[in-house]
Amino acid sequence: MTRKRTVAFSPRAVNLFFHILTRCNLKCRHCYINPDQHGTATLPLNTIENWLKVFADLGKPANLILLGGEPTLHPDLAAVVQTARRLQFASVTIDTNGYLFHDILDRLTPTDLDYFSFSLDGATAKTNDALRGRGSYDACLAGIRRAVAKGFSTSLIYTVSTANIDELPQMGSLLEDLGIDRFFIQVLGIRGNPALQADRMAADRPLQVDRDRWLAVVPTAAEQIADRGLTVTYPKVFLSPRENFACAGKVADNYFVFPNGRVYRCPLCEDFPLHSLTLEKGRLDAMPPINENDLFALDIPEGCVMNRLIQPGNLVYDADGVPAYRIACCMLKEEILPP
Repeated sequence: MTRKRTVAFSPRAVNLFFHILTRCNLKCRHCYINPDQHGTATLPLNTIENWLKVFADLGKPANLILLGGEPTLHPDLAAVVQTARRLQFASVTIDTNGYLFHDILDRLTPTDLDYFSFSLDGATAKTNDALRGRGSYDACLAGIRRAVAKGFSTSLIYTVSTANIDELPQMGSLLEDLGIDRFFIQVLGIRGNPALQADRMAADRPLQVDRDRWLAVVPTAAEQIADRGLTVTYPKVFLSPRENFACAGKVADNYFVFPNGRVYRCPLCEDFPLHSLTLEKGRLDAMPPINENDLFALDIPEGCVMNRLIQPGNLVYDADGVPAYRIACCMLKEEILPP
């Protein structure tokens, strides 16, 4: 059996990334939430239920990822999960920083939820807390242990930046000790807080990891962690000369929904009013041009158009102005299965 594969975009399923609020108890340096674009509202339960029904009725199996801010701050989160089950969502995941507010572990059972997905950005408290806030490392580990003890399936998300990439290879033993089932490595996008920091920081102190460092560390660390019995997923990011560029916005049904009703198909567009859809009065309506759909149609030698527009610092050109490589769609993933 082949352990490693590139996960192709599928038009046969819906993936709904639903931000039910934007409020959070932490102030992470790399948070992508932008209140000017995403609003500050906490959606009421009846609105959430109406919007869930819109995506459940699209005629395809639908996977739901509940996001914030911190979604466990929403007092009706348990009811949201139960509604999603009643609407027959194929899977339901809660992304959390581990504080697990409103006794959420006592209000759900492992049969209600497919995964609690925890966010941790360092193998040590020193590194993680410098990015996510003092005490967040211990709180997250305590939350994971409580969830595992109650029988919930758990995954962990690690957003790679120049501040924590050196600790990625150390994550394997911690994940194994915690009883984590799946490990997701994410690339830091220049949006939200990182975009503001990029404007303020000197060019010699970028948050985003360059191609050479990424390729030297991430694939090897992912394989070593998978050897411990976990499924590991990480973004492709950099395409080889033989690989074709493909945009998930053209072929996949991914929806990124915010409390103000904006619906994006590409997460890199979220810092801008480029959403291709909007939710109003229980309907999913198309936005007029120009929006992200118009950008998806562009074919450029750098690969991803939005990457070229908002984070060109990870591109390199030769003396003739030809890109040395192309950037993959941010939704293109590599997956490594355990032995």
